[in-house]
Amino acid sequence: MAEPTIVLVHGAFADASSWSRLYAELAGDGLKIKAPPNPLRGVTVADAEYTNCVIEQIEGPVLLVGHSYGGAVITAAGVADNVAGLVYVAGFAPDEGEDLGTLQSNFPAPVAGPYIKPSPLPDGGAEFTIDPSGFHEAFCADLPDAEAAFMAISQRPLSGVAFGEKAPAAAWRTRPSWAVLPTADGAIHPDVHRFSYDRMGATVTVVEGASHVVMLSRPSIVADVVREAVRGVR
Repeated sequence: MAEPTIVLVHGAFADASSWSRLYAELAGDGLKIKAPPNPLRGVTVADAEYTNCVIEQIEGPVLLVGHSYGGAVITAAGVADNVAGLVYVAGFAPDEGEDLGTLQSNFPAPVAGPYIKPSPLPDGGAEFTIDPSGFHEAFCADLPDAEAAFMAISQRPLSGVAFGEKAPAAAWRTRPSWAVLPTADGAIHPDVHRFSYDRMGATVTVVEGASHVVMLSRPSIVADVVREAVRGVR
């Protein structure tokens, strides 16, 4: 198989710059990498469809890497014919017909729970952000204060649709998968990850004490997982 193109799909309350340190780790490896924007408007309504458009324009195999909510997006988009594998970085991994709200509700509430706040949209819906007062603790506890403060004021909101929309497919059932599990994740309870990654039979790398943004705080570890996945899908 040809060398895969790595497509990095960011999660909620962040943007593609959240992959900057992982990119820096991988830049010298000669790998083809794309980090497109994730609309954050709903798993199937916008986000998986947009990611599919990105995938369709790539010649050859694709390795999808999803962080946080981006894990749900690659779970849906990963059924595209040229997707060779999946990497979950503290990412949701729903099964077909499962929604994120229900999946999370089966486990203890994450640290972020009390800080997630809605804002109304003109169409009557709502989008959600993490209150800046709790952003550092819940999202990126192992990053410096100044960096966390900027991330808090520049976060991108997630549409409320995303919490209740059922996954249209589960690509991990037909694709090899790898996962990075940070044990101090405050945005998605680590028990959600343990259950999901065990269910999918993923090759799991546990990162003790790492926060939700493990690709920023421990980029070398995440880079090694991506390299392992590249070798695994060649």
